[in-house]
Amino acid sequence: MIKVAGRGSGFDVSEGALTHGLPYLAFGSGQPLVFLRWFTPDHANPTGWQRTSEIRTLAPLARHFRVYAVGRAPGMAMGTTMADIATQHAEAIRAEFGSAVNVLGVSSGGSVALQLAADHPDVVRMLVVASSGDTLPMTAKRAQMSYANAVAAGRRGLHHTAPVMVRSRTLARLAAAILWLADPLARPENPADTAAFLQAEDSFDISERLGEITAPTLVVGGELDAFYPVETFRRTADRIPNAQLTIYRRTGHQGVVKHKLFAQDVISFIGANDRHPTNSHTEKHVEERAHVTESVRPSR
Repeated sequence: MIKVAGRGSGFDVSEGALTHGLPYLAFGSGQPLVFLRWFTPDHANPTGWQRTSEIRTLAPLARHFRVYAVGRAPGMAMGTTMADIATQHAEAIRAEFGSAVNVLGVSSGGSVALQLAADHPDVVRMLVVASSGDTLPMTAKRAQMSYANAVAAGRRGLHHTAPVMVRSRTLARLAAAILWLADPLARPENPADTAAFLQAEDSFDISERLGEITAPTLVVGGELDAFYPVETFRRTADRIPNAQLTIYRRTGHQGVVKHKLFAQDVISFIGANDRHPTNSHTEKHVEERAHVTESVRPSR
């Protein structure tokens, strides 16, 4: 492990690389919480405003856990599978921690987290999957691969992601124009990494193996997610033994981790399972000021 120290948003931040070169930022105190990053064009730690934003987003969790924000390995080869990526993460976790840890995967990081929990149950103590599911819907696959192909060819590609950023067609057209203009500011330094990971996620489908996940699991989604329909969150939670499903109303894909209840829901889930192993399967429809809990079905 390579490590340097710094400051960020009031936290002492350690920065470095785990086994296989997985880049990470670590901050906060408490038991480890490994956060598997959302999609990032570069397989490197964020810098500038993106670094500040990541730390601020995770700050409520860092007040209760030692958060390790982990990205994908640089130099990813085309043809790499999600299983290959999960194996790299499993080996890095074993080398760094020596035992199972709590894992939080968001968006693309949720894909990695589900594969990790299915393939390497010895490294996942408890699992939280946010804004992610067992496989990408076809609309998301098309958008991601159009972006990846454009980037690999040296063309503007960010506008291809507009249809899965907002649900309204009118707003999607507006977003596409803005993203086309902003594209030169967000070009990956290594487009091959971008294309290799998106190809792996395009082929990712863990739906038939969700029943093998043994870690207590919380699936969190947004009612207005343009990337994943609510049915994907529901199916993912339904097929994982002893899983819980939380849906935030009036919340989109990127809004879930910034929702005012998200950090507390994660903290409460991990704390409750620390005290008592999960033995129920429930869905919480979370409104602005109210939780309405309904039973989905008995646990398996």
